Amino acid sequence: MSVKEDNEGKSIFHHTDLYGSIPPTCLPIVYHPDYNITFMGLEKLHPFDSGKWGKVIRFLKEEQFITDENIVEAREASEEDLLVVHTKRYLGSLKWSFVVATITEIPPLVILPNCLVQQRVLRPLRTQTGGTIMAGKLAVERGWAINVGGGFHHCSGDKGGGFCAYADITLAIKFLFERVEGISRATIIDLDAHQGNGHERDFLGDTRVFIMDMYNHNIYPGDRHAKRAIKRKVELDWGTEDSEYLQKVELHSEGALNEVRPDIIVYNAGTDILDGDPLGGLSISPQGIVKRDEIVFRAAKQRGSDWSHSYGEGGIVTTGDPLDPKLWFCRISTHRCVRTEVVTCQSAANNAAPTSHM
Repeated sequence: MSVKEDNEGKSIFHHTDLYGSIPPTCLPIVYHPDYNITFMGLEKLHPFDSGKWGKVIRFLKEEQFITDENIVEAREASEEDLLVVHTKRYLGSLKWSFVVATITEIPPLVILPNCLVQQRVLRPLRTQTGGTIMAGKLAVERGWAINVGGGFHHCSGDKGGGFCAYADITLAIKFLFERVEGISRATIIDLDAHQGNGHERDFLGDTRVFIMDMYNHNIYPGDRHAKRAIKRKVELDWGTEDSEYLQKVELHSEGALNEVRPDIIVYNAGTDILDGDPLGGLSISPQGIVKRDEIVFRAAKQRGSDWSHSYGEGGIVTTGDPLDPKLWFCRISTHRCVRTEVVTCQSAANNAAPTSHM
């Protein structure tokens, strides 16, 4: 992978700590303990577990699947990093606690000093955002990468919402476009239960980015303007179950990757599609989520073999809210085996229990 430089061999962009070299002994899995949000119990006022990222990592360590030494430690995105996409006006607005309370949907944040809100809420989100940017570079180098957090698809360059304060998906793609030679086309496959209106607004009219979005059209955000950016739109009804859902995932993910020849695929693997999730309104089983990931990873691998460059020079980066830790074991196993034979991990899926998600 080569980074774009000027005629004197110097980087033509701002200095960033997010594109440093990663030891080859590390798996392309990005995480930091600072992802987790805990502050006087206020995090419990939102209907999902804001400490779920750490629970996933603890489970994977207990299963001896990862160690502290072989995962990549995420770094916090700096203000200069964020300004690649965000306006100064928007970042300035986050210095007001009531703005953050609105974005995160946690009203009591209004009464807290912004210094505490920055430290306990926004810093974890900036670290997750840095993790997604880092995962983008890793995916180019390794062929795949996972950020255990991130997937803030409701945030655009000038507006946050739906617990999404930073546009990590847009940032990851724009960093690659600007800094990495050979990366000029991207496909976003967004399979969260909600429409990904943030990255859609950011890439509206940008022919370099192909967006597939499959979501429950009855729920938040219902952003008609942003829908204009979707090249392959799949709207689901309340209570959609495995059979119909997986047929559509296979048809449309393969169709999306056949329509264009992307240099990078960003897969937002939201799990609020799980049956019983309080926000998603769909009825997908744990086994269905495992199968969904398998379909997407296999489609990416198959298309990779047809590209003019090797799969390792492109790649797939996965973001999104964590699901049951047992299913994360399946997700990572599938990623690691995508070059040969995809692992389905049905036994772990059978033992997974529904949890609450973003």
